[in-house]
Amino acid sequence: MTTFPLPLTELLGQYGSFMIYLLVGVAFGATLETAGFGNSTKLAAQFYFKELTVFKVMFTAIIVAMTLIFLSSAVGLLDYSLIWVPPTYLWPGIVGGLIMGVGFIVGGFCPGTSLVGMATGKVDAFFFVLGVLSGIFIFGETVGSFAVFFESSYMGRFTLPELFGLSYDTVVLLIVVMALAMFFGAEKVEKAMGHETAQSTPRWYLPAAASLVALAALTLVIGQPENQDRWKLIEAEKSRQLDEREVQIAPAELLSLINDSKIKAVLLDVREERHFNQFHLHGARRLAEDEIIASADELIFEPANTVFVLMSNDESAATEAWKMLKAESVPNVYILEGGINNWIRTYADEEFVQERLIRKHSNEQPAWRFDAALGSRHPAAEPNEHAFEIEFEPKVKLELKRAPTSGGCG
Repeated sequence: MTTFPLPLTELLGQYGSFMIYLLVGVAFGATLETAGFGNSTKLAAQFYFKELTVFKVMFTAIIVAMTLIFLSSAVGLLDYSLIWVPPTYLWPGIVGGLIMGVGFIVGGFCPGTSLVGMATGKVDAFFFVLGVLSGIFIFGETVGSFAVFFESSYMGRFTLPELFGLSYDTVVLLIVVMALAMFFGAEKVEKAMGHETAQSTPRWYLPAAASLVALAALTLVIGQPENQDRWKLIEAEKSRQLDEREVQIAPAELLSLINDSKIKAVLLDVREERHFNQFHLHGARRLAEDEIIASADELIFEPANTVFVLMSNDESAATEAWKMLKAESVPNVYILEGGINNWIRTYADEEFVQERLIRKHSNEQPAWRFDAALGSRHPAAEPNEHAFEIEFEPKVKLELKRAPTSGGCG
């Protein structure tokens, strides 16, 4: 089953995707102009509580989009993990918001609405855009001098559910109800402060509000899909890849990836801690079973040339971890063929292989005996690629990185 967001560049090509972006931008600008957001007087009036159209229109757009996004995610049409959520830098974000807010009050525009105003020939919008471009240039030239602060208080993909410890569906319903209550309060404030500019509530407000609350409640009832639910949506395709051995890469291919300067190889060892401490590949990171799903958000943020290779003593535990990460939409995930046991069989010296072999070992248990916890200090943990001439069938193919790498403000 195909879920959104769709990889437009892959489907339509570079120029085809540009046309989609252009159409979306034109439609967005037309919507802003229709709502009166190309008028600086109307925009600035919100800060004096005389004209709160901006607040009502933007907040309406936010709660409608939010409800539809999580409802689509609940029914399996959209993969929320692939939607860009700007990482939170708390204090830089607060300072930046204050600067932008002051500029909004003084200039009467935000960056997006200033472009709308300029497109319709408004002189003040033209000068505001010049100010925006000048500010961007000055910021780019000086950011190095305050980079420590600019990159401080990093909190990652931090959203309200994480802040309040609630589910996404509960937060969606609460925000919708809160927003509708604030709309009611905003109209009271407009009538008290705006007088002649105050607008009466349209007739369609109540049924539209009731419909939105109903959709938010439906989202809560259905609930967001768990990892196992997402796996079921892709199980047919991914199980075929497992059965046809498309994602199990030979030790020789993994060694070539590790030594390839164009590839960032991330080695994820999902074995028990005691087995990891006995022996692991140089640079490998141990990933406990209860950390696999939680690590997906971090792994998705890795560069597009990153290849993740899961390994266990055999393949069973690594395969289960692979299913979890694929269900979380992590790209370029592979399994070490035969696991660590096969790696040692391939790259340990012949004496060690023969004398340290545990002839009777169960699945996912070490096949070789270590007298001490050597970790990555064993010679086989970092073999010399040039000392081994082993042919292998290349299987790694970099997938399109579907999660976007940047965001913006309208």
